[in-house]
Amino acid sequence: MDTIYIRDLRIETVIGVHAWEQRIRQTLRLDLELETDIRPAAHSDDIADTLDYVMISERVRTLLDQHQFQLMEALAEHIANTLLHEFAISRLRLSLSKPGALSSAREVGIQIERSRIPL
Repeated sequence: MDTIYIRDLRIETVIGVHAWEQRIRQTLRLDLELETDIRPAAHSDDIADTLDYVMISERVRTLLDQHQFQLMEALAEHIANTLLHEFAISRLRLSLSKPGALSSAREVGIQIERSRIPL
């Protein structure tokens, strides 16, 4: 399987468990690794035969605009489920980090891996 990736996608959103976090927008950083078969696009040279990373990044941005989460875990799961259902992705790895969440660390975050469930 082949991988298309998006590194260091930065999106502002409302996220957090504290009341003050729910009143502000914070920047999250995302890394996505999307497994798919790129051979059709390699042969056709047509964007319709591959994952359009612009569409995927805009979809993630829209999700973060439309939904608010307290936990990064819930947000990551929602992103993964949406992308697996809406795009021809067989497996994905998502790293999600929140810079500045701890004063003693550059960032905190999570990484998840999910696969498309066969029908």
